[in-house]
Amino acid sequence: MTHEALQEIVCCMGQPVAGNPTQYMMEKCFVAAGLEWRYLTLEVPGENLADALAGMKAMGFRGGNFTIPHKVEVIQHLDGLSEAAELMGAVNCINRVGDGFIGENTDGKGFVQSLKDVTDPEGKKILIFGAGGASRAIAVELGLSKVADITIVNRDEGRGQSLATLLNDRVKVPSRWIAWDGNHEVPEDIDIVINATSIGLNDASAMVPVDVSSLKENMIVSDVIFNPPETMFLKAAESQGCTTLDGLGMLVNQGVIGFKIWTGVDPDAAVMREALEEFLNI
Repeated sequence: MTHEALQEIVCCMGQPVAGNPTQYMMEKCFVAAGLEWRYLTLEVPGENLADALAGMKAMGFRGGNFTIPHKVEVIQHLDGLSEAAELMGAVNCINRVGDGFIGENTDGKGFVQSLKDVTDPEGKKILIFGAGGASRAIAVELGLSKVADITIVNRDEGRGQSLATLLNDRVKVPSRWIAWDGNHEVPEDIDIVINATSIGLNDASAMVPVDVSSLKENMIVSDVIFNPPETMFLKAAESQGCTTLDGLGMLVNQGVIGFKIWTGVDPDAAVMREALEEFLNI
């Protein structure tokens, strides 16, 4: 076994995780690709983050993923950022380059790649529910993909307006924040509607506050929630004749991007999707 084959991937977690779908997906794909690699899930308290990065370098790790609460804090310990990660101000993936680690954010890239399986986002009018980390990542990548404009629907004005300002000033895509008050009515000229909130996560009965009658059959409706993949929001959109996109596609494409960054090998996306469905018993 070569030294290269012994390189490891580490996933640093900020809190204990009862099973990790990404780990399961990655390790299945390593086997399918004939790579003797490992993807580890580790709990790393915030005060130990710098030591964890130093340890990863010392042990020759190829890279890793970072979850909340480390996505912003890890930046100060890195040697550089991709354009998207710098714009978002958050990192969920790092890659070994020389003696250092470069930060990337695959959240938005995974979503956009999943969306491209259905439609080209260029020139499309976008509405995003939420202004948190997922929304920020997705909105930036959609802006870089040259969408026509983006509407951020969020209850908190500070976060909503901050994201809209970032998109206008730095990503150069026309954007606006609209207050989320009650069941939101989606304008008829919107092409793509995205739930980027946690509404529906592990709760098949939770519904995004939206006026379902305003969802039109020409719209593409997407949800970042992957468990369950068929959320109430997507079921409602399907009842209106909309084309829908579940969160599994985003997660699979994040995995595909990370896998290629670390290994240089194009993974089998079908293996990743099957692994996720097996993990989630769907």
